[in-house]
Formats: sequence, structure tokens, C-alpha cells
Amino acid sequence: MDLTGKLLIAMPGMEDPRFEGAVILMCAHSREGSMGLIINKPVAELTFPELLEQLGIPHLPEGRGISVHFGGPVERGRGFVLHSPEYHTEDGTMDISGRFGMTATQDVLRALGRGEGPNDALLALGYAGWGPDQLEAEILRNDWLTSEAAEGLVFSENDATKWAESLRHLGVEPLALSATSGRA
Repeated sequence: MDLTGKLLIAMPGMEDPRFEGAVILMCAHSREGSMGLIINKPVAELTFPELLEQLGIPHLPEGRGISVHFGGPVERGRGFVLHSPEYHTEDGTMDISGRFGMTATQDVLRALGRGEGPNDALLALGYAGWGPDQLEAEILRNDWLTSEAAEGLVFSENDATKWAESLRHLGVEPLALSATSGRA
């Protein structure tokens, strides 16, 4: 099972409050471990222009204003730009199943500050990470549902509805889910 480019959707009753109601785009998934970015938890206290200012990167009047998210609890001081696949840098962009890209260098921040760069993007501070077989165990424990990632949902500015919309994309009505799990 390769979850790269797919969504993880937290089940009701998720015990870890950092992942409660989370929707995560999986950037890498292999036997060595997994890495993803939470796409529906905006950081209210920091705007993209403020972040650029902190980094000493100009934000021109034509510059883009992308959303800043809590990407996960690992390396929260590090930024990752999740973006549409047409943008690519030689050394800094990771291809995610041909449908998304992730760039962790300041090149993409400079481009966005000039009003250039990828068509669609969001900035995640930190990431969600799992060791070997850890994510698979959590899925078997019914902590997560998995789904195809709809681009319109990933880059939607309406973070408050991403969790419910992800479930509806699977054909699941959010109110029908139980916070307790079981096995048949």
C-alpha cells in the first residue's frame, strides 16, 4: 500500500489533539516511514507576508498571499510549501505522485513574494511523520481513513470544511461516523 499523494482523514475520537479533525496530504510513504502535511489547520497568528518579513524576503505589491498552516508536530520551525505540480526547482522540489509538489527551499518563497511561483500553494510549518509500520498500525487501529486527494480540496481556502468534504468525497456522511471503533 503506497499512500503517497493520498489523504489521511482523522477519525472522530482521534486521541492525539494535534491530529483531531486533521486532513493530511501524504508526501512520502515507504517501508522506511511516512511524511505528510496537515492541510486544514491554519495558523491564525502568522500571515504569509509577516513570515516573509521575518525571513528578510521582500513581499512586493503583486506578491501572493498564501495561507500558513500547522503542518504537523515535527520540526515546527521549518516551512514546507505544498503546491501544484507545474512549479519545480532543480534541487528543492519533491514530486508527489505527479499531482503535487513540495518545496522546502526559500526559492519558492521568493517567487511567491514576487507574485510568481506555483499556481496553487499553501505553506505548512512542521510536518507529520511516522516511523516504519507506525502509520499502518494506526490505520489498522481505525485512527485514519484514506482517500484520493482532490486538488480543489487540498488548496481550498475554506479550511473549516476540508475534513467533512474529504469524508463526503469517500461517500461518508460525517455525522454517521462514530467516535468508537470496532472490528467485525
